[in-house]
Amino acid sequence: MSELQPLIERYGPAVLFLNVLLEQLGLPIPAYPALIVAGALAIQGHGISLGEALAVATLACLIADSAWYFAGQRYGGFLLRSICRVSLSRDSCIRQSQSLYLRIGPRALLISKFLPGAGALSTSLAGMTGTSMRRFLGYDLAGSALWAGSALLLGAIFNDAVDHLLGLLHDYASLGALVILGAFVLFLAWRVFRRQRLLRRTARIPRISVSELRRRLDQGDAPRILDVRAELGEDGIPGAISVGLDTPLDSLKDTLGDADVVIYCACPHELSAAMLAERLQAGGYARTWALSGGLDAWHADQEETLS
Repeated sequence: MSELQPLIERYGPAVLFLNVLLEQLGLPIPAYPALIVAGALAIQGHGISLGEALAVATLACLIADSAWYFAGQRYGGFLLRSICRVSLSRDSCIRQSQSLYLRIGPRALLISKFLPGAGALSTSLAGMTGTSMRRFLGYDLAGSALWAGSALLLGAIFNDAVDHLLGLLHDYASLGALVILGAFVLFLAWRVFRRQRLLRRTARIPRISVSELRRRLDQGDAPRILDVRAELGEDGIPGAISVGLDTPLDSLKDTLGDADVVIYCACPHELSAAMLAERLQAGGYARTWALSGGLDAWHADQEETLS
């Protein structure tokens, strides 16, 4: 701790502000541990007060969140798809995020920073859904202060334990870095393995081309079309029924009947569509297809037809 004191005393507020700002903008630079350390140093009287640390961290959150808010207003669904790109199922990530925000509204901003990856999603959705700037700032200010204050309070209460932990980190820094790096590599390998296994499994689901679907629609042989995207403000295929990946099959019986079923999404490899098709086939709906190329292929075919 003694080696950190001169740095905190001289650059504390600036370092804390930059750390929180970069993390809230989306960089993988955790700020919560730094806030805990700042709380421990503050209670020991080393250069930065709790009030100053709280104000600096909250300001950094407001600046970063405002950027996400305006980006959500301007770029909408594209931004949401980009944030959810790391998810195994981007459509599922988008649907769950929208469901939470639409269910409780801006109050989601009070807790979103405590949920991994939810901060940027919630602030972007605030902009996408037309939440007023005044209301957004009110809830975001409260949520940011709650998040930063909890970390500072933990550091203040357990300052002796933080002091001991920092000493251990100093003594075993190299070993700790190797352990963290190894854990990160294993996590990435596990994610890649899961995704590849899912892709191999869903590749067995039959696909139907856009041209074949259009031919059937033109001939009056229309299948039931299911949309698993749930993205705000984006046009889908006319007549499609919006459903979720986890929608109970019993609730779809009356809707599907004995008809053929075509499912589409807006994701690589038609992954979400194939996942729902897999569930339907296992539930007895054998005549189920995923739309090859998804909504992008539908729109491209539509533009080609118009031209």
